[in-house]
Amino acid sequence: MKIMVETSAHHVHVCRETLDVLYGKDYQLTNKKDLSQPGQFACAEKVTVVGPRGEMKMSILGPERPEDQVEVSLTDARKLGLVAPIRESGKVDGTPGCKLVGPNGEVEIAQGVIAAKRHIHFDPKTAEENGFKDQQIVSVKVGEGTGRETIFGDVVIRVSPKYAPAMHIDTDESNAAGLAGTVDGEIIV
Repeated sequence: MKIMVETSAHHVHVCRETLDVLYGKDYQLTNKKDLSQPGQFACAEKVTVVGPRGEMKMSILGPERPEDQVEVSLTDARKLGLVAPIRESGKVDGTPGCKLVGPNGEVEIAQGVIAAKRHIHFDPKTAEENGFKDQQIVSVKVGEGTGRETIFGDVVIRVSPKYAPAMHIDTDESNAAGLAGTVDGEIIV
């Protein structure tokens, strides 16, 4: 099966309380660009993520989340001086924290820095029609004809009515495969 493969650059998800500190009480995020996942958007707002060894400016993705989360590549984590475990989004227990700095204040988060595990989003109908189950592990071939064809293993399938079909990899993975922009991949079971 073919699947759209998108590169997800480093970004930050914030909860309401953190947004209040970083940008001011009751501040509303500005939708700069809709993303492929329904209801998700890149924001005009950015924060500075500060680690023990460095800092990086990152975009906030909306809408607000129940917990703060900072998604980085492993290269980004090294620049920040952090060891980011590879995790599925939302699974932040026991992960390192960092400082988030906005125009109105700063917040020290105790946990939430991850390198997102490569994954495929499916809505239930598409998953069922193609024989895939939530949390199933597959491989995906990308880059055919580029001279850097790559097979990504250990790709987790995530199924939810809130999702649209798409695979997400980080910038390190995309660069390693020589991918430019959004490409098609082939799911290998």
